[in-house]
Amino acid sequence: MKSQDHEYKEIFLAEALENYEELNRLLTQLEKEPDDIKSINAIFRITHTLKGNAAGMGFKKVADFAHVLEDLFGEVREGNLSLDSEIFTSLFKAVDVLGELINAIKDNGTVQFRGIKTKLEVLLKSARQDGGVETAKDKAADNVTDKPSVKQQRGTAAKGRRVKKTKATAKNDDKPKRAQKVKADEKPIDAKIAFSDLVQVPVRKLDNLLNLVGELIIERDRIIAANSGKVESNEYARLNRVSSDLQYSVMDVRLVQVGFLFNKFHRVVRDAASLENKKVSLTLKGTETEIDRNILQIISDSLIHLIRNAVGHGLETPAERKKAGKPEEGNITLSAFSESDAVIIEIKDDGKGIDAARIREKAVGKGLISSEDARKMSDNDIILMIFEPGFSTMDQVTSISGRGVGMDVVKKALDSIGGNISVETRQGEGSTFSLRLPSSMAVKGTLLFELDTETYAIPLSYTEAVVSLYKPDIHKVSNGLIATCLGNTISVVFLKDLFTLKAGQSVYDEKVLHKSFDELYPEKKLDIVIVSYNGRTIGFVVDKLLQQKEIVEKPLMKPMDNIKIISGVTIMGNGHVCLVFNVAAICNTIFAKSFSNNNAMSYQ
Repeated sequence: MKSQDHEYKEIFLAEALENYEELNRLLTQLEKEPDDIKSINAIFRITHTLKGNAAGMGFKKVADFAHVLEDLFGEVREGNLSLDSEIFTSLFKAVDVLGELINAIKDNGTVQFRGIKTKLEVLLKSARQDGGVETAKDKAADNVTDKPSVKQQRGTAAKGRRVKKTKATAKNDDKPKRAQKVKADEKPIDAKIAFSDLVQVPVRKLDNLLNLVGELIIERDRIIAANSGKVESNEYARLNRVSSDLQYSVMDVRLVQVGFLFNKFHRVVRDAASLENKKVSLTLKGTETEIDRNILQIISDSLIHLIRNAVGHGLETPAERKKAGKPEEGNITLSAFSESDAVIIEIKDDGKGIDAARIREKAVGKGLISSEDARKMSDNDIILMIFEPGFSTMDQVTSISGRGVGMDVVKKALDSIGGNISVETRQGEGSTFSLRLPSSMAVKGTLLFELDTETYAIPLSYTEAVVSLYKPDIHKVSNGLIATCLGNTISVVFLKDLFTLKAGQSVYDEKVLHKSFDELYPEKKLDIVIVSYNGRTIGFVVDKLLQQKEIVEKPLMKPMDNIKIISGVTIMGNGHVCLVFNVAAICNTIFAKSFSNNNAMSYQ
């Protein structure tokens, strides 16, 4: 991974070379029309920007040289300096030297520029003396506007009329001799075309390239599967390696540092704190962590909701914090780090924590759960109620909280990309929201299994374990099934029962989830995939487990895109279509009304 300084250097060089090319174009145009105010203003802005960027990066030679050019065109703007052929010759040479200084940053070369810089400084000094400018420290150039000065307007009012010539013109006989020649040891500038090491590519082109690579991978698997019994096993080893390297190289191009998004939240925190009359600071960690650009774009709104939620709900007012023995200024920490094939983003505050008792009271009051179910639920299950649509613990609606829409948006966004969220909280100490995100949406690790002779895939990001149980290990409780696995009691669902639901039938209807179980003989061994979603664990009973496989998932097209329990499809090596399960949608279907229906799905 490139260091942040190296990345900033590459960005600066790319922008600086663009500025250099634009200066050449504008000077050529200005030479044909010396009174073109737009070109003069554009050159002034470019040199001003280049000076600031170079100074910020610590490239003093480029900054100083651009500063001289900026001051010189400042005088041209004010009408204190006329442009003739000899001055244009000096300006073109100065721009060439500027290009050489920029390229020298990349290859650590040496450029001799004192002669032309001195010549420009003499022209500048003469122009300022004749224009009534007192010193070279004049700061007017740093407070520029694009509006022409009064002198400029007078100088360009009549067509074809030139600005007044001054002693600063190249033909003036009184100009010091040092401005009439370049240092003897200064080498001439070779005319070369400079190219940046960075190429700007629209995201849609990267998406299209990744899509084509995905098609290539699918075709590779098909060819290997079709010839599996005809050639040696290592015959396609090189094809496998090269195509995989190509796929991951394209994926790597789409990666961006999370700092690109994190740095925008200083303003978000400031504005939210101002609305809530709170003092809040933001700490960023792990900004160099890389993630797919599309994922970062999808979760950007979710992070805004979580940050504003931390300010509005999590942190106390300065008076409350002082009373609790805390600093008046609260702190929010936004951090990111990589873990296996996922990226973890955490939003942590040092506020009052989440009051489970208050959430329990609000949930019962809004009719989301019954009083009896509320007593049975653990604090962790109660806290997850904050992600329900329309839920809020605020008694009054404020500018940033109380409407009950933010956390629901977060959950839906994470579900759409196969992410997950967990909450840790301690009363009086604060809360931490952890987002587990896939590092890339291009390739998905899945577990393949069979159901009624058809092959399906389930994302590994939700998969906790794979176990085998017998029928006596599973028990009926109300309308559902439960089993004890790895020391925990989990809900069990036969996926066949979900796929065989008739129109108008619900999973909450009596004995709907018992159908496949009742048809089993006692000695039947069952393959169960244990998945975890939103703090709940459930076991899916399948017909046969196959293998783990990385797939390229394609979205469902209309009208099939309305099938919520299927997130997408992929093509297997044998050419068959494989549906990918949407674990989030399946779990939401099963658990959505579990508490009000008081069945076995209501607890773990």
